[in-house]
Amino acid sequence: MPHTLFISDLHLSEEQPRITQLFLKFTRAIAPNADALYILGDLFEYWAGDDDRHTPFHLQIIAAIRKVSEQGTPVYLMHGNRDFLMGEQLAHDCKATILPDPTVIDLYGTPTLLTHGDAMCSDDVQYQAFRQQVRQPAWCANFIAQPLAQRKAQIEQLRKMSEDQKQSKAMDIMDVNPASVAEQFRSHHYPRMIHGHTHRQKHHLHEVDGMRCERWVLGDWHTTGNALHCDKTGCSFQAIGQLAS
Repeated sequence: MPHTLFISDLHLSEEQPRITQLFLKFTRAIAPNADALYILGDLFEYWAGDDDRHTPFHLQIIAAIRKVSEQGTPVYLMHGNRDFLMGEQLAHDCKATILPDPTVIDLYGTPTLLTHGDAMCSDDVQYQAFRQQVRQPAWCANFIAQPLAQRKAQIEQLRKMSEDQKQSKAMDIMDVNPASVAEQFRSHHYPRMIHGHTHRQKHHLHEVDGMRCERWVLGDWHTTGNALHCDKTGCSFQAIGQLAS
């Protein structure tokens, strides 16, 4: 049956070769059978700028995505909180399309809202202030203007700070806020919603203004590969495979 696949939060890096190999297997054996592939953020552990796309590791990932597209499956990329500096040069090399966050698509007749999900984590005030700062075009332009090595060093510092801060935050603060979720449903006319970011794979049902809404949260790939498989009958989670030890 014709179907579309959604994945997010792979956090690909040279330090996680098992995840990389599973993703490469996914692009060879599973993704080409889909009508489309949507990657809803945090494909990479971090992205320092499109001038970093020529490393052997990045070239391998880019080639795999490009092959999916060349086999007839359109690929769509959305920025995550780790790779929001992905640009049009990367998209061109991947033969992919970068989508704004959020985006509403017609998914086999059902309006479906796609988002990375971090903007709905509004209880984490500290993170939201940081997010607002680094998503400003002027900030991005100033950051990209720095030498690549300097950018990478700053990103490593930010990653360490983020991990340290997580230790003192309640888990609920790092999840989506119910009111923020409801506002997304309301402002987009109560569509189905698909997002990642929280790593809490689950299907949720919501009652918003008397409307029944469904929300699918994509899982990360830290222990298993997974995708959301959607067709004209609905959506279901699909296991990609266990990470090899």
